[in-house]
Amino acid sequence: MFEININTPALLFPAITLLMLAYTNRFLSLASLVRKLHSDYNREENRKTIVQQLKNLKARLNLIRYMQAFGVLSFLCCVLCMYTIYRNWMLAAHWIFAASLLFLLASIVLSLLEIQKSTKAIEIILKDIEELNAGNIFTDIFVGGENK
Repeated sequence: MFEININTPALLFPAITLLMLAYTNRFLSLASLVRKLHSDYNREENRKTIVQQLKNLKARLNLIRYMQAFGVLSFLCCVLCMYTIYRNWMLAAHWIFAASLLFLLASIVLSLLEIQKSTKAIEIILKDIEELNAGNIFTDIFVGGENK
């Protein structure tokens, strides 16, 4: 096994806290959007699209909840790992640090899934504009699809 010291898990602290801040910002913006869409739904404005958006937002909120939970678990494991290193329980420290990395990985993978869902939400909004459906990534990048 490789040698770890108290600085090893401490290196993850800034990364995890920045991820948690980004996740919280995403959550707050989604919560604001849900409130707005709920208000629009109550005014009976284009309910079908709003329901699709709300379903997508509900799924994204669940993903963000799990992203945050895995991030917090990773952070807790880092703190626990530092304690086990302090107590010189090196075998436990190795396993706990490995768990911290796995929780962080799970959080990042869920973040990727949430990003995919967020693009689907934008597609729901834009699907009724026929001209936007004509292009693809190759025409948009290489041919200058935005000028059509």
